[in-house]
Order: sequence, then structure tokens, then C-alpha cells
Amino acid sequence: METKTRQHWLSLLAHSPAPRLAELLHQHLPPAGDISWLRRAQTGLVMLQGRSGGSGSRFNLGEISITRASCQIAGWLGHGWVRGSDGEHAELIAQADALLQNPQHYPSLQAQLLQPLQQELAARREQSARAAAASKVEFFTMVRGE
Repeated sequence: METKTRQHWLSLLAHSPAPRLAELLHQHLPPAGDISWLRRAQTGLVMLQGRSGGSGSRFNLGEISITRASCQIAGWLGHGWVRGSDGEHAELIAQADALLQNPQHYPSLQAQLLQPLQQELAARREQSARAAAASKVEFFTMVRGE
């Protein structure tokens, strides 16, 4: 599996609402006995780093809480990370990641999971952009005559 493709779906899964992810993923999940948990959901802190001017030297910006989980389904390892403390969301992401790496499951999951989530994310981002544009204020300067 290509790294950029996997990064894309992990990002998409992390930015999707957990109830919607559960709804779409439910029909694809194997029985609970077929899922081997390497790490159930664990919440911890990660240090965020920034760069001066976007490209300068690094500095510690602050900490953020994340939740991670890892599982194995039919020999495929899945990992999930999500911002905050939603353990169920992290576990759903890990399960989806394991299934998406399996070439037998990828085509159906692409059509029935990733595409709908991508469309919904694009719609949420467009709505957010429209709301921000509606509150945009344009300033102008009038030149005083002498």
C-alpha cells in the first residue's frame, strides 16, 4: 500500500464523526473474536511543534491530548489516532485501517466508506468556508485631500 494513500485515509477517518464512521463501517467488520487488539484505546499527550515564520527553527508550541489504538485483523495491522479522548473513535479507525490494507476489502470499503466520508468532509469544509466568508470584513483607507 502506498504511504500517501494510507495517510489520506487515516486523516479522513480521523476527521470524520465517530457515529457516522461506526454506521458505515459496521457492515464490514468481522466478528469480535476475529479482531486481535494489540493496544486498546489509550489516551495521552503529544507535544506539538511549530516553526518560526513557518520555515524557521522549531519550538515547542504546546501539548495536545490524543487517543490511539492498534489491532490485527486477518494478519493486517491497523492503527488509529484521534485528537482528544474518544477511545471508540480511535478503535474504529484502527479497525478500518486494518481492513483497508487488505486488497480483498479495499474496493468495497473505498466505495462504501471512504467516498461518502470524503464527500461529507468536503461539504463540511465548504460550509465552514462560506460561514467564514459571510463574516469577512473588508477595510479600506480613504485618502485625505491636502
